[in-house]
Amino acid sequence: MSFRADVLTLVKEIPKGKVMTYGQVALLIGSPQKPRQVGMVLRGLKDVDGDVPWQRVVNAQGGISTYKVGTGELQKVLLESENVKVKADKTVDLKKYQWWPEKAED
Repeated sequence: MSFRADVLTLVKEIPKGKVMTYGQVALLIGSPQKPRQVGMVLRGLKDVDGDVPWQRVVNAQGGISTYKVGTGELQKVLLESENVKVKADKTVDLKKYQWWPEKAED
């Protein structure tokens, strides 16, 4: 598969109410040096990719980085609709909400 396809496949697996970081996605698809490219893939999604829960990917501090590209408020609303609490500083508690696939936990 391509890098883009690998990113989208993994992001589609993130359950509602959970998040992953850009770096975590990059690590789990075998490209640990490419967290920014993960962000670029997600930022480039079109309506045709509507089944990809892009909102479930946050930065390494649990922060919503998409305010820079104009979708931060949407990401916050989508996360909160999945019962992910977004704090006043626009971060989520990674200890509570970060998800690791079972295969990565073994």
